[in-house]
Amino acid sequence: MQKKQRLLLGAHMSIAGGLEKSIERGESINCTTIQIFTKSNRQWNARPLTSEEINLFKNKAASSQINPIVAHTSYLINIGAYKKETYEKSKLSLTQELLRCQKLGIPYLVLHPGAYTNGTKKNSLETIARTLDDIFLENPSNIMILLENMAGQGTTIGSTLEQLATIYDKSKFKERIGICFDTCHAWAAGYDLSNKTAYNTLWKNFDEILGMNLLKCIHLNDSKNELYSNVDRHEHIGKGKMGIKSFTFIMNDQRLFNIPKILETPKEKGLEKDKENMLKLIDMISTENRKNLLI
Repeated sequence: MQKKQRLLLGAHMSIAGGLEKSIERGESINCTTIQIFTKSNRQWNARPLTSEEINLFKNKAASSQINPIVAHTSYLINIGAYKKETYEKSKLSLTQELLRCQKLGIPYLVLHPGAYTNGTKKNSLETIARTLDDIFLENPSNIMILLENMAGQGTTIGSTLEQLATIYDKSKFKERIGICFDTCHAWAAGYDLSNKTAYNTLWKNFDEILGMNLLKCIHLNDSKNELYSNVDRHEHIGKGKMGIKSFTFIMNDQRLFNIPKILETPKEKGLEKDKENMLKLIDMISTENRKNLLI
């Protein structure tokens, strides 16, 4: 008899009131995985974590059914920056965030690759790969940085599978790099998921260009904007332009059963919308696939 797999589904949770509160919030709506910021996502620096904070979080995580917990870096970080001041701040901030994950026992840290602003795309890609190598060399651990695919706004890096592959290929620490796939970003960048042919083509290309083994996390977000819009605006599941089928395909794709799926949809009415979106996604799972999942 085939062993059932846990459905890894959750949402981004606030750390207001203490890091461990994020786990409690996730538990309150039956998350089996969550994403958090380990510090303010709008500030470069953060005070060091205390032993009490670390122990509270790790003890709560150890007694919880939520696993894995994924962290997301500050939105300010741009390790592909042309401007030296921004680059140096970004490198230091990313180093600090990696260390925070190590202390908290968080296995994955999601990173927006960066933007080339006044520089060139080629140089920025090389800078990102080199900087990751420098950080990994200085901070040996098993924490993986997950490069997130982007919507393609402005000069952002990472809107194509090829760009993500370039960073990965140039790195000397490939075992420390994975991919976080954001559905809204992919849609905005021109990757269609709304029909079976396009959906299958997407993952075929992903496997050929990057390798399915690199996929460690999925951000489940609908899009307020059209395909190829290059606009990053998240929407509730089924309320945007992507269509229900996009998410039905994902929720019934057996290759993705063991991949954490995390909502980053708009926060409204506390956690009610997160709970509503999660239930909607669970309802999409076919009767046949439910036999193989612990829901």
